[in-house]
Parts: sequence; C-alpha cells; structure tokens
Amino acid sequence: MRTRFDEQLSQLNADLIDMGTMIEYAIESSANALISLDGELARKIVAFDHDVDRKERDIESLCLKLILHQQPIARDLRLISAALKMITDMERIGDQAADIAEIVTMMVRDNPPRIPGHFQDMARATTGMVRSAIDAFVTRDLELARRVIEQDDIVDGLFNDVRGDLIDLLARSPERGGQALDLLMIAKYFERIGDHATNIAEWVEFAITGTHNEEGEA
Repeated sequence: MRTRFDEQLSQLNADLIDMGTMIEYAIESSANALISLDGELARKIVAFDHDVDRKERDIESLCLKLILHQQPIARDLRLISAALKMITDMERIGDQAADIAEIVTMMVRDNPPRIPGHFQDMARATTGMVRSAIDAFVTRDLELARRVIEQDDIVDGLFNDVRGDLIDLLARSPERGGQALDLLMIAKYFERIGDHATNIAEWVEFAITGTHNEEGEA
C-alpha cells in the first residue's frame, strides 16, 4: 500500500513540475508578447490558459485520491494539502498571464507606445520567483522557499519603478492616457504574480514545518 502511495506522491511532484513549467512559459510568453507587441503570441497565451486550468483539475483529482484512498499520515497530509493550495495560486498565475496577453492583443490594434524597460525586469523577477517556489517544493528546500518570500519586495519595488515610468509617459504624451492605464494594469498583474509566488513559497514552508504565515496570503 505504501509503495503505491509513494508512486502517487512521485506523480504529484511530476505534475506540479509540469504545471510550474506551463505557468513559467505563460509568464515569459506574455512578457515577450508585451515587449515585442506580438499579437499572435498574445492570442496563443490567452488560449493556453485552458491547458493550465485542465492541469489544475488533474492535480486536484490526484490529491483527493491520495487523501480519500491512501489515508496519509500527518506529514504526507500536510504535503498534499500544501499542493492543493499551491495549484490554486498557480492557476491564478496562469489567469494573470492570460490577462496580460489579452491586454496586449488590444494594444497592438492601436498606435502602441514604447514599453518601459522595467516591464522586462518585472517579468524576469516574477518568473524567477515562480520557478524557485516550485523547485523549493519539489526539493523540500526551506531556505529557497524563504528566499522567494523575501524577493517579493523586489517585485514591489519594480512596480513602483514602472509606475514612475508611466507618470513620465503621461507627462510627455498626455494623449496616451488610455495606454498608460493599460500598462499600469499589466504591471499590477505582474505584481500579483509575485504575490502568488510568495503564497506558493509559504505553502512550501507549511509542508516542511507545519507552520503557515496567514498574513502573507494574497
């Protein structure tokens, strides 16, 4: 019985890695679509969100099977419970990447503005946080999870930088007010992705230690 349970836990790890890879691709691609104003790529990411949703349902189903049929001990139950919480944040990350891509599809129809360089920095930072949070879960690396939590301040700082860039854009080109609002919304989505990566890292900490920081949940 335990052998079967261990096999399913290994499958859970593999599925989480797959879902992590999917949302990393979604974030990176939505950022690339923004920087290059590539409407075709943006539309692909909007459609790709359905694949992320299906992966979440598959993992949720596996977690419920592990709980209902295998009667896990307390340590394993913590791990499975953390995985269920993590996939909710991962699915929301996929949603936000798709939201960014959807805004890009609308922007390319108009006379698009130059994209401030801090957007690339935000995309790189948030993707790195997501990747590290998933790695921390798979390797049970508590220190890596805690470093991810600390990195949220970096993303918050980059959001402030982007906001400053957009204030400058409005000062130079007030007629681009609508586009500046779209870009501010995109920056907010990146900030939220960082928040969800922080949540994932906090659930990793819970899986390892049994302690969860409720105040950090976004």
